Amino acid sequence: MTIHVNIGKAKAQLSKLISASLRGEEVVIDHDGKPQVRLIPVADAKEVDREARRRKVDEILARADALPRINDKFNLEWDENGLPI
Repeated sequence: MTIHVNIGKAKAQLSKLISASLRGEEVVIDHDGKPQVRLIPVADAKEVDREARRRKVDEILARADALPRINDKFNLEWDENGLPI
């Protein structure tokens, strides 16, 4: 079921409209009879594996430190995938 509501009424009934959206109903806010906005619930955020993320950053930093330098500038050669050799 789709709920269409004018923007003026939506201001007064925002909590009710959010609850309806969270229940799975489609909520559309109209302005001058034209649909303008659809309220949809935010998807659950993924759990972040901080340890895996930290290991990845450490690996990238180690690779950057291992790049050859000539006169304090990087001397890079690239493979066919665009990665430094």
